[in-house]
Amino acid sequence: MATNNDLVRDFEQVRLQDGAVVGGKNASLGEMINALGAKGIAVPPGFATTAQAYWVYVDANGIRDTLAGLIADWQAGKTTLAETGRAMRRLFLRGSWPDDAATSIRAAYRALATRVGVSDPSVAVRSSATAEDLPDASFAGQLESYLNVTGETAVLDACRRCYASLFTDRAISYRATKGFDQLGIALSVGVQHMVRSDGGGSGVMFSIDTESGFDRVVLINAAWGLGENVVQGAVNPDEYQVFKPLLGQPRLRPIISKTRGDKAIKMIYSDDPQQPTHNVPTSKAERAAFVLGDAEILQLAHWACTIESHYGRPMDMEWAKDGATGPLYIVQARPETVHSRRGDATARLHTYRVGRGKGRVLATGLSVGEAAVAGRVCLIESARDQDRFVDGSILVTPTTDPDWVPIMKRAAAIVTDHGGRTSHAAIVSRELGLPAVVGTGNATYVLHTGQEITVSCAEGDTGLVYEGRAEITTQTVDLTDLPPVKTQVMINLANPAAAFRWWRLPADGIGLARMEFVVSNAIRVHPMALVHFDRLQDAGAQAEIARLTTGYEHDRPDYFVDRLAQGFAALCAAVYPRPAILRLSDFKTNEYAGLLGGAEFEPQEENPMLGFRGASRYYSPRYREGFALECRAIKRLRDEMGFTNAIVMIPFCRTVGEARQVLAVLAANGLRRGDNGLQVYVMCEIPSNVILAAEFADCFDGFSIGSNDLTQLTLGVDRDSAELAHIFNEQDEAVKWMIARVIAVARQKGCKIGICGQAPSDHPEFAQFLVDSGIDSISVSPDSFVTVKRHLIQADRNQSNGL
Repeated sequence: MATNNDLVRDFEQVRLQDGAVVGGKNASLGEMINALGAKGIAVPPGFATTAQAYWVYVDANGIRDTLAGLIADWQAGKTTLAETGRAMRRLFLRGSWPDDAATSIRAAYRALATRVGVSDPSVAVRSSATAEDLPDASFAGQLESYLNVTGETAVLDACRRCYASLFTDRAISYRATKGFDQLGIALSVGVQHMVRSDGGGSGVMFSIDTESGFDRVVLINAAWGLGENVVQGAVNPDEYQVFKPLLGQPRLRPIISKTRGDKAIKMIYSDDPQQPTHNVPTSKAERAAFVLGDAEILQLAHWACTIESHYGRPMDMEWAKDGATGPLYIVQARPETVHSRRGDATARLHTYRVGRGKGRVLATGLSVGEAAVAGRVCLIESARDQDRFVDGSILVTPTTDPDWVPIMKRAAAIVTDHGGRTSHAAIVSRELGLPAVVGTGNATYVLHTGQEITVSCAEGDTGLVYEGRAEITTQTVDLTDLPPVKTQVMINLANPAAAFRWWRLPADGIGLARMEFVVSNAIRVHPMALVHFDRLQDAGAQAEIARLTTGYEHDRPDYFVDRLAQGFAALCAAVYPRPAILRLSDFKTNEYAGLLGGAEFEPQEENPMLGFRGASRYYSPRYREGFALECRAIKRLRDEMGFTNAIVMIPFCRTVGEARQVLAVLAANGLRRGDNGLQVYVMCEIPSNVILAAEFADCFDGFSIGSNDLTQLTLGVDRDSAELAHIFNEQDEAVKWMIARVIAVARQKGCKIGICGQAPSDHPEFAQFLVDSGIDSISVSPDSFVTVKRHLIQADRNQSNGL
C-alpha cells in the first residue's frame, strides 16, 4: 500500500524539479511558495495528488490495457477521435477510488481546512499533467479545472473528472500534434484554497510583450470575478503595461498604458452544487471602472519581474484579488511558450505591409502577431459545426476554447468578438503562428461567410479587418551585417501602438515623435474643449467627449494628460535609455478644428500652413491653457513615470524672441531647461532658424532639420503643389547651403543637430553630403533604417578613401 506522501503532497513539499511527480503546474506552485514567499509573493496554500496516485487509480480500476487498445484502434483508423475520447473518459468517470488514495486526499483536504480556519473550504481543483507547462508546449486550456468545490466528496469527484479530462478530444489531438506518448503522461491534481475573486477581480499577466517579444514590459489583463472568463476570452478585459527597468525606483509609476475593457460579464460563485460557478452581467459602474488601482498594477508587475528572474525566462502567470479581504495572489505561473521558442530573434526582422486593394475598415480589435492575411470569411458560431469550416479560410467566431483548436489549425487567420491578448484565442493563435484580431465586439455581426476581407496585425496594437482582398507585401531585414557608423541613425515613430515592433532595430533613439498622431488617434479631443467642457455649444461633440472621458468627470483635462503621457511613454520605452525627441503640437488651425470640440476654439485662416501653428500657439491666450496640458503630460512622463530620455522639441519657431517666450512658458509649467536633465530642441525649418542659428543655439540644446518645410520656404514652393513638384527638391543647392550652414554653426556652438526626412534613404549622395557636412544624426522611418545605415556605411568608406 502506498504511503500518504507517495499519493499526496502539500505544495510546500514540492519544488520545480518535481514536475514528473506532480506535473508542471503544481511543481511551479510549490516552487513559488518555497522560493518566493519570503520575497513577498503570495500563493494560496494547497496540495497535489501525485502521478503515482493517478497510476494507482488506473490500475485499481483495471483500465490500463483498455486505454492502450482504444488508442491503438484510433491510430489505426478504426474509430473516430470523438468515439475514442468518449470511451476513455467513461473508464475514469465510472471508476472507484482506491481506499489509500481516497484516504490520503480526504486527510489533505482536512489539513488544508485546519490551516485556513474554515471547516469545508472552497477550493480550486486543477489538472496538472506531467508534460504540461513546458517551454515548448503550453497545453493551454487542454485539461479541466473546477472552481468553488466544497467538501471531501466533491473534491474526490472533481479529481476523478480531472483524470478523465486527460482524454478529452482536444487533449488527445494536441498530444498527437506535439508528438507526446498518449499513455506515457500521468495526471496530478492540484487542490488550492480559493481566492474570493468572485467579489474582486482576476486575470493573466506576462513578463514580456506577447506580440513583439519586447522583454522590458509586463502585460496585465484584468476582469471582475473569477479568472476563467479572461483565460477563455469570454470578456474584453482591462489591459495594463508596466515598464520593467524603472520599477526599482519607489517614487516612480512606470505604468505606460491603461486601457479599460468593457468587462460585460463576471463569473461568481453559485449556490448550485452541480454548477458551483456562473456568469452574471456586470454593473455599469464596474464596466466604467478599472479593476486594479495603480498600486496594485505596480505590485503585480514587481511580482512578475521577481518570478521571471527566479525562473530565468519569460513567464505567463495568473493572478487573483480577494474581494473580501483585498490582497493579491499568484495562482499559477508557467513558462511563456511563443517567444521563448524563437531563441535569438534579433538577427532578422520580418515586416508586413497592407497595400492596394483594401477597402474600408469593417472591424477593429486587439492584434495578435504582426502579420497580415487576405482571404474569405468562414463564420462559425459553435465548435460543433466545425465540419462546415473551409480549410484556409479566415475563421470568424464569438470566442474560442480548446474545442476550437482543430479548426484553428486549418485557418489562415482568426477574428473573434470577445477576448484579450491573454485569451485562449490569442495564446493558441500565437502558438500556431496565425494573425488574429480579438475582442472586436461586432465581427460576427458585420462579417458573413464567403466575404473577402483582409486581416491586418501589421499596424500596431490595433488589429484591423478591411473590406476586400488587399495586396500584402513582406520584407525580411537582416540586421547582422550592419557595422557601426560615425553618424547616428535614429527612427521616426508616431504610433505608440506600433513602437514595440521596432525594438530590435539597433537604432540610436527616436529622432522625431509627432504629438499630432497621439492626439488624433488616442485622444481625439481638442485640449481647449476639455478645459472649457461646460461651455461647449456643440451638443453632439459634448456628448461624445463625455463618453470618451468616462472616469474623468471631475477632471476632464486629465484625460488628455494621461493619454498623451502614456502614448509618449510607449515610444520612450521602446528605445530607453536612448533619447526620444518628442515634438510638441504642430497642428494647423484647420487640423485642430477637426478634433472634437475644436471648431469652437480655432480661427479661420486662408493659409494655415503659414498661420497660427507651432511655437506661436504656446504663449497665445487663445491656446495657452491647452499647451499647459501638453506640459503636464511631459512632466508626468519624465518626473512620475521616469522617462528622462524624453527630449522636448519646439516646432515652427519663427524668431529668437518667440523662442525665449516659449522657454518661459515651459518653465512656468514646470519644464525648465536643465532641470532633471531636461533638454529642449528646436525644429530648423524656417530660413530665420538658419540666419540666426547662433542665437537660436543659445536658447536650445539641439536642432532637428525639417527638410520639407525648409525646402518649401527656401524655394518659395508649396510642397503639396503638383504644378510645382518639379521645383521642389531637397537637394537644391540653396537648400543644401542652408543645411550645411546650420550644421556648421551648431557644431561651432556645441549644439546637437540632426535631420528627419526621407531624402537620405532615397538618395545616397544626399546621405554622403550630410556626413561630409558633419551632421550628428539622421532620423528615418523604421522601414528605411537598414537602407540608410548602408548608405552611411558607404559614406564613411568614401570619406576614409578621400572620395
